[in-house]
Order: sequence, then C-alpha cells, then structure tokens
Amino acid sequence: MHRFKKNPFILHFFSWYIAHLLRKDFAGYRFNKLEINTDEAVLLLANHFSWWDGFLMFQLNRLLFKKQFHVLINHQDYSRHWYLKYLGAFAAENSKKDVIETLIYAGKLLDDPNNLVLLFPQGRSYTSHVTGINFEKGIMQVINSSKKQFQIVFSVSLSDYYGRRKPTMDTYLRSWEAEEYMSLQLLKSAYNKHYDDAVKDQNKKEV
Repeated sequence: MHRFKKNPFILHFFSWYIAHLLRKDFAGYRFNKLEINTDEAVLLLANHFSWWDGFLMFQLNRLLFKKQFHVLINHQDYSRHWYLKYLGAFAAENSKKDVIETLIYAGKLLDDPNNLVLLFPQGRSYTSHVTGINFEKGIMQVINSSKKQFQIVFSVSLSDYYGRRKPTMDTYLRSWEAEEYMSLQLLKSAYNKHYDDAVKDQNKKEV
C-alpha cells in the first residue's frame, strides 16, 4: 500500500498554492455550511468529474471541516503526482490483496475523530453531465472496517460560467444519518437523491 506522508512545509506550501489556484482560475467557490461534530471523523463522499475535485475538497476541509485530510486515489495518480502523498493521499498497489488491505486501512482512519477521509464512490472521473452517480463496492468495505462512529457527508460539486470568462464552482453538502443496517444500495440511493436536489438548485441560480 502507498501511504500518505507528513511534511509540514510541503503541506503548508500546497495549502497556500491550492487556494491561490482556486482564486486565479474560478470566479468564485461557494458551499453551504454544515454543523460538524468535532468528536467524530468525517467520511466525505464526492462526485468526480474534473482535475479540480480533490483540490476543491482539500480546500473545503481547510475552510469548513478542519480535520486531518485523507483521500483514497488510484495507483497511477499516486505514482504520477509526487506531492499528493504529502496532502493526505494514499493508494493501493496493483493487487487484489493490497486493494482490500487499503480499504480496511481507510476504515481504520475513520476511527480517529481528527480525520476526514475523502472517497470518490465512482472510482474514477466521469463527465459532469451524468444523471446519476455509480457506487463501487469497495466503499462498504471501508465502512464495515471502521467502528461506524463517524459523520457521513455527501458532496456534489457543479460548475457554471453564468456568462463570465471564468466558471463558478458550487459545492452542495448534506450530512446523512446512516440507518443501523446500511447497504450499498441504500447509500447510493441517498447520495443520488442529494445529487438530483443539487442539480435542481443549481438550475435555479440566477445568471
């Protein structure tokens, strides 16, 4: 397994640099506020349609959640982008056994209330025009490997230009209270309900 690494200097630099890029390349970044339980970790489930998604959630964590940021990425991105491991990224190597061990590791991270774990349920990026978000099975391995004492937050990010040269990014957040017997289908259904609501809200915004 490829683990994340701690380097305060690199983390500080990229925290500044990511904020700088967002100010430079977007007309604005907006999100709704949530009540965050400081005594529980956060499992953040987000749609994945652009190069920006991980950076957006990293910035969101800095501004709202204020937890130790962790994100599960694929082996190729971990190897290709050296700095991601210093921002909290970890990945499985290319073997089935290591994939399972990595998912279990992600679940254990959720037992620490200081942590936030970002997962992209789709597993890879898709166009922003999808009508629903697919969920890979591994997410239940993560959840079932934890003590299930964490806050689940749904995140849907959508971008529009509104007649401007640069796009505005909106992130719609919802805290979801899991039922006692959670299933992949139940989780997927609840997330996609939030996804549909986010798209409807986005369509109501004034240009």
